[in-house]
Amino acid sequence: QVQLVESGGGLVQPGGSLRLSCAASGISFSIYTMAWYRQAPGKQRELVATFTTGGSKNYADSVKDRFTISRDNAKNTVYLQMNSLTAEDTAVYYCYTRHLLLPKDYWGQGTQVTVSS
Repeated sequence: QVQLVESGGGLVQPGGSLRLSCAASGISFSIYTMAWYRQAPGKQRELVATFTTGGSKNYADSVKDRFTISRDNAKNTVYLQMNSLTAEDTAVYYCYTRHLLLPKDYWGQGTQVTVSS
């Protein structure tokens, strides 16, 4: 059974930082692209960052130079370091994974990030 379990969300003041974690189980982690999405109230879910099996990282323009995605294949975990947070970053953040070749993908349950003073 595949599970993606996010953690690290919470309430932070503008300008602050948070680090999200997503622990995966039930998959061969190293052959899955990992990604973070987010969904703000009343908005569509959007891609925040990806980390491919080949080591490529991509970011949404809105988070470039503020967020950093990383992965630890030994721990089956992907991280999202978020700095200089603003109210516009408030959303539920979801971990997502997709198999390198096969049509298999999975979502985590989401973790709430709230940026407010």
